[in-house]
Amino acid sequence: RRKFEASFMLKVVKFAKEHNNCAAASQYGVTEKMVRDWKANEDALKSMPSSKCALRRGTPHWSELEKHVADMVHEHCQNGYVVTRNKIHMFALQWAKSNPDHSKGFKATVSWCTRFMERHNLVLRQKTKIAQKLLADRDGKVSLFHRYVIQQRKKHGYALRQIGNRDETPMNFDMVGNKTVNPKGAKTVLIKTTGHEKSSFTVVLACTADGAKLKPMIIKRKTMPKIKFPVGVFVHVNEKGWMDDEGVKLWLDNVWSRRPGGLRAHLTTSTNKRLARINTDAADIPAGLTSLVQPLDVCLNKSFKEQWNEWMVSGEKSFTKGGNMRAPQLDVLCNFVIKAWNDIGAETVIKSFKKCGISNSLDGMEDDFLWQDEGEAKAETTPSDSELDPHDDCLTN
Repeated sequence: RRKFEASFMLKVVKFAKEHNNCAAASQYGVTEKMVRDWKANEDALKSMPSSKCALRRGTPHWSELEKHVADMVHEHCQNGYVVTRNKIHMFALQWAKSNPDHSKGFKATVSWCTRFMERHNLVLRQKTKIAQKLLADRDGKVSLFHRYVIQQRKKHGYALRQIGNRDETPMNFDMVGNKTVNPKGAKTVLIKTTGHEKSSFTVVLACTADGAKLKPMIIKRKTMPKIKFPVGVFVHVNEKGWMDDEGVKLWLDNVWSRRPGGLRAHLTTSTNKRLARINTDAADIPAGLTSLVQPLDVCLNKSFKEQWNEWMVSGEKSFTKGGNMRAPQLDVLCNFVIKAWNDIGAETVIKSFKKCGISNSLDGMEDDFLWQDEGEAKAETTPSDSELDPHDDCLTN
């Protein structure tokens, strides 16, 4: 589709007045209908900046909808809740669905969101962060990893249910987002927290290449509370809330051994012996490459942080007498992990393995999955939370 600046359209209009519409269309390579339309809107074109191609200003087409969306954004900003462009899209679509009389033809396009933010003087504010460093010879390392996986699959003939991946996802009791929509020029950007953003725990997730998801494991700091945990999650206590050799053994005995699946483990001598006893082979993922060949890192982990932020906005909360928000109880946390994990579809899990080149057909017919973008794969990527993770590996059983 061709675009024409206001200065060009006015030049065509001037030529058409001096000669005729047909001559102007032929001279400038446009249609006569364009010439007629531009002549009819000559006054509007003169009021536009010469470099603009369209006049988008004044009252929006869906003014009632935009008023409610703007109220939502400002209310969330005042309460310290994270607002993203995606949240604006979802809220606008929900409101449009509930109020069809005021939103006929509304599609919540990317360009609409951009213009909405401009009209309401909103910008996207972001924290700076250091992303995971990729190795200089990353392509060679990735090729070696893929070659090893293919060799093991050909040698042992693993079924998809025997190829899997495990990941330790560090989380905070406050998953404070890095971005939020906020009024332009504001000197202070408020994001509400429970005051426990430095208190962390670890969620251990595992899935297999056939789309199955293993029972999640939660590693809590210090002591085990005397409460009844929901079915569907395994809870372990560690002094620092991390996965250590003892945690790996517990995970192997209580999760992995009971249902074959994928694994990234701490490969100490004792762990290797235990893996051998349960007939499991480990494929090391090179440190620094988890964002490329780790299915959970590449496609699945992001939903946990998104749902955690959603809980911060709309989940059930309790408060102290002073009005401060309390961190969630461990049983509430367990239910959150179970729900978030169950919300991930089997098809997304299957595609995550193919996207990382682990479970693709050995005849090369599925190699295109490696080069699909996020929209085609229907999965979003997220970088590793650590710069270098020495405990990354993939297991087959």
